[in-house]
Parts: sequence; C-alpha cells; structure tokens
Amino acid sequence: MAGITKGPEEQALIEAARRVLPGGTFGNFAADIVVAEGRGGHVRDVSGNDYIDYLLGSGPMFIGHGHPAVTEAVLAQIPKGTTFFANSEPGIRLAEAIVDAVACAEMVRYVSSGSEADAYAMRLARAVSGRPKIVKFEGGYHGMSDWGLMSLAPKRLANFPEAVPDSPGIPEAVRSEVLVAPFNDIEAAVRLIEAHRHEVGGVILEPFQRLIPPRPGFLEAVREVTARLGIPLIFDEVVTGFRFAYGGAQEFYGVTPDICTLGKIIGGGFALAAVAGRADMMKHFDRAAVGEDRFLTQVGTLSGNPVAAAAGLAMLGVLREPGAYAGVFATGRSLMDGLTGLIAEAGIPAQVVGEAVMFDVVYAEGDMRDYRALARQDTAMQKHVNTVLRARGILKGDSKYYLSTAHTAADVAQTLDAFRAALASLPATRRVA
Repeated sequence: MAGITKGPEEQALIEAARRVLPGGTFGNFAADIVVAEGRGGHVRDVSGNDYIDYLLGSGPMFIGHGHPAVTEAVLAQIPKGTTFFANSEPGIRLAEAIVDAVACAEMVRYVSSGSEADAYAMRLARAVSGRPKIVKFEGGYHGMSDWGLMSLAPKRLANFPEAVPDSPGIPEAVRSEVLVAPFNDIEAAVRLIEAHRHEVGGVILEPFQRLIPPRPGFLEAVREVTARLGIPLIFDEVVTGFRFAYGGAQEFYGVTPDICTLGKIIGGGFALAAVAGRADMMKHFDRAAVGEDRFLTQVGTLSGNPVAAAAGLAMLGVLREPGAYAGVFATGRSLMDGLTGLIAEAGIPAQVVGEAVMFDVVYAEGDMRDYRALARQDTAMQKHVNTVLRARGILKGDSKYYLSTAHTAADVAQTLDAFRAALASLPATRRVA
C-alpha cells in the first residue's frame, strides 16, 4: 500500500490519546490519525501526510476547510467577543437568513449541537400536541438523546413498532414512548400513525435517511397523514440542511414539514445548531406568548454563539454565489459514476447509494430501500476497501462520502485510482460469478 507513514510526533500523540481518552479517541473517528490542518478539500496529519477529505468534520465543512470568507468573518468577530449569553447581531442576521431560505422556518431557536436540536424538536412536538409518543423510522439518526438512540442500528430486528435501545443506560420506560416504522414503506407508516393517532405527539424523520433517498410519494404520504391528524412533522435536516439545496431537503424534495432541525453548515465549522419551524409552534419557547403551563424551557450557554453565527453567515453567503450547488453536484455525480463503473468492471457485488453530495458504496446487491436492506451488506469488504483507501490518502467515514464545493476533478481522479486499487486487492472469492 502506498504513501502513508506515521512519524514519531504523531505516534506519541496517539499513545497519549490512548492514556487519557476512552478508546484513544474523541468518540467520533479512528484513533490512528491526528489531523493537524485542513485546506480546501484536503487535510494533513501531524506526520505531514495529505488526504483528500470526504469526512469534512462529519459534514460541516461544505465549502472546504479554511475558506477565506469564513476565516475573515471569524477573525473580525473574535476581538469583539466570543460569547455573551445574550442576543448579538450575527445570531439575529443568521436567523433571518434561515427564515428566508427554509420553507418551514418562520422562527428559529439556537442550540449548540444536532443532538440538542433533535431532542428539543421532539419535546416541542409533544408540547404542541399534548401527546407523549414519537414515531421515528428504523435506521434514522436523531442524535444522542435517549429518544434519538432508539432503533438507529438495532442489534436485533424487532417487529414494528417496537423500539430497540441502541445503548445501555437508557431507561426502559423510554422504549414505550417511541414507535418505530420502516423507512420508505408508505402503507406501514400511514397505518402506524393512524392506529396511534391519539398518543402520537410527533413524527420525526430524516428526509434522506443516512444514505437512502426517499421513494416517490413517501415523504408526501407522511406529510399528508400527519397534517390530516394534526400531528407535528419534524424533518431532521441537521445533515441535509443547506447541503441538498439552499433550502435543504425540503426544497430538494418539495415537501414542507412543520418543524426542522439544522446543524453542520449553519455554524460554518463551529458548534451551532437550531430548531426552526412554524411560528405558532415555535411560540412555545416564549413564556409570554403561551403562559407558564405551556412554556418550553430551553437555555444553552453557547446557543447562538456570535463567532459560530458569523461563520455560518459567511458560509451561507458563499453558497448563494451563482453555480455553487451546480458545481458540487457535478463533482459528486462524476465520482458516483466513476465508482459505479469500477464496481461493474471488477465484478464486485456492490452499488453506489445516495445523492451526489452525500453517498457511499454499499457492498450488497438488491434494492436498498431501508435500514434492513442496507444492513445486509458485506461489512468485511467495506472495511477492507476503506482501509486501502485510507492508506492511499483518501479520508472518509465508515459509510459515507461527503462532497464539498472545494473538491476538484483531480480529487475525483485520485479517489478513483485508489478505489480501483482497493477493489483489485479483494480476494477473488469476493467477486460475483
């Protein structure tokens, strides 16, 4: 394998991490790399190795690392103050930009992470409806709360609508408050929501679930049944917001929820997320508007942090430039098409799944319509290919390529060369007849 060696400084840092961090990591990514810097669509480790970066900080760096517009905005704000626990102009201006861009957003409430945003959105839906249960879709990721960690990646496949906790430490009582449906199954979803209409406080889903696009009519059917029954519908757009289109997945797919959650891009690489939605629902965050009994308490020390808001505003400004989305979609489609061609050439039982700005190779054949289909893939093959890619200077998550506006045709070509080598290194027994 080519290219990647670790120097003594990075090795020492890796050893230090193993002493002071559980598993030697921050809990996010592999322990065998210490990133020193990022520029555009690349990062460099402490040993000086360069990687094409499809991890992008798990998505926030949609316009690449160190973009001059974002850097300038941050450096202008820092001398003025880094946090106030009070309103600031960058946070107000960013909220205005979100309301202008996102169809469901009439008002915005800031938090610091996508996990917080999803937890508050589910609480808001229950507060609005006065009902206790949340419907989610198996395989959907909605953060690290007890409710979010139900049937994200269940170790056993339960009968719907039973929820399966994904972590120890979650109270048993939470299971009874979450109902689980299969993604992309219109009949099952509508039937479940209708059957539990008197106890469902809200429905939450990723409009694009991890890697899986919605089938035609699926989002529309969920929107119709929730609107008809007066159940708040939440789109988790922490990942898709401002990525699939300037107005997010709700613009891209043409379906508008009542509430959405946003993160990643709106902080420009800093810790910022938000709940956004209809004014009549968002007013539950305002004691004066709804009264003490219906007021939803929400406080966060860094919510609306002015540095993060300034960075987010700058990033949105870049995304409003002509051709920004056309360019990244074209780059992504080029990489998807190249990967698909190499898979066919090598005779590997695999396929590319996703949209042009966010996708991966799934090492299985058949219809990838939901979590259970995706879970059939050959994870050993996936791990092997990802390991070879890393050794050849391609940094990506276990199951996702994030594309940025900073990635180039040369990056695509280098990635395809590395992928070709990874497939060639697979044993012949992994190939289809």
